[in-house]
Amino acid sequence: SDPTDLKAFIPSRAFENLRSPSTNEPTNTLQICTMLTKLVVAMAAVAATVAQAETIFRETFDDADWESRWVASTWKPAAEVGKFEQVVGKHYVEEGDKAIKTSEDARFYALSAKFDKPLNNKGKDLYLSYLVQHEQKLDCGGAYIKLLPADVDQENFGGESPYAVMFGPDICGSTKKTHAILNYARPGEDAVNMDHKDTIRAESDTDAHVYSFVLKQDNTYEVKIDGKTIKEGPLDKSWPFQPEKQIKDPNQSKPKDWVDAKQIPDPEDKKPEGWDDIPKTIPDPDAEKPEDWDDEDDGEWEPAMIENPEYKGEWKPKMIDNPDYKGEWEHPMIDNPDYFEDDAMYNVAKNVGAVGFELWQVKSGTLFDDILVTDSEEEFNAHEEAVLAKTEAMAAKKKQIQDEEKAKKEAEAKAKEAEKEDADEADDEEEEAAEEAEETKEEAKEETQEEKAEKDEL
Repeated sequence: SDPTDLKAFIPSRAFENLRSPSTNEPTNTLQICTMLTKLVVAMAAVAATVAQAETIFRETFDDADWESRWVASTWKPAAEVGKFEQVVGKHYVEEGDKAIKTSEDARFYALSAKFDKPLNNKGKDLYLSYLVQHEQKLDCGGAYIKLLPADVDQENFGGESPYAVMFGPDICGSTKKTHAILNYARPGEDAVNMDHKDTIRAESDTDAHVYSFVLKQDNTYEVKIDGKTIKEGPLDKSWPFQPEKQIKDPNQSKPKDWVDAKQIPDPEDKKPEGWDDIPKTIPDPDAEKPEDWDDEDDGEWEPAMIENPEYKGEWKPKMIDNPDYKGEWEHPMIDNPDYFEDDAMYNVAKNVGAVGFELWQVKSGTLFDDILVTDSEEEFNAHEEAVLAKTEAMAAKKKQIQDEEKAKKEAEAKAKEAEKEDADEADDEEEEAAEEAEETKEEAKEETQEEKAEKDEL
């Protein structure tokens, strides 16, 4: 179909942002138009589902008042703290679409925003999703998000502040993982932060990615990146919620007379006579005294020693099955008195009232956008679809920019090559002209000498 037909479904302002960075001419590629159409349709789906579900928290950072909702922490000295800036992403395509971005290298970042009312996910599924893009090709730094208690001290929110959930990518050198940490208290114990038992991969390129974490009331979970499930399963298989169901009986120990040697030396086996008389090394029978060897000067000659092929090593009696062997002793197990069942392991967000970023970045430039916290599967699916459509459009624009930059560099390289060829040709012509002039000069000189010689003869 004609790509211009797609404009009927997309605000014309959106196309104003789709301009070539080299020519500033509007682009009308079918790919980007298609991405934008998907984005508009997906956003319409979000609008339809929002009316049916209670949105716990949503943030797009598009308006000028975003800082009125977010509080920057002062938990670190001002010289160590970086600032989040509102920006338009390099590859954003929709007019008015903005994000926040880390802006200073080697800095701590701490920023949080309150919910309208506290959340308790008891009896509900919990969905957390947000967009991350490392425009700077991050080499070391975090980009994770936290769900915070309703009574969080936002002014002093920092690395030691309690949280219910910590989720998202963390990259440093060869370590590229997605954190999925849950705060949980066993009966009679203080709450602890439990990390996922496995290392969950994270994306480390410069593309935009959608990270999503789902806690379900059937005590299962799901970790998704760009709409694809990369980890899922029962909570108790991936986090240490419960102690072992059985433990070794502390009142039992292996009997002193327990025989666990499967084999013993044969008491009937005897060492052969002369076994220990065989030396380990012997003089080399093939060695010959050098002809120039002088016993008075060099001392008495002795042949080199070599390993004795007859030597059998230390004698050991052969082993036989132990008639008293009782097998490997197994410690008796008992039910663990500290073991407990919890039908609501998923309920880690008992009084959550804020989200926050608490990060350290060596190299700044990470974008954050499109945060959603909800208990509605429909709202989550619609949101994820919309943001994925957005990232696809961004990827298309990024490729377009890269292709144009590549074409520009190739054109510049060709121009330089042509310029060099022209210069080389001019140099060749100049050298050729100089050679011709020199030849003409030599010919004139020879003619003069010949004329002089003729005159001398006359």
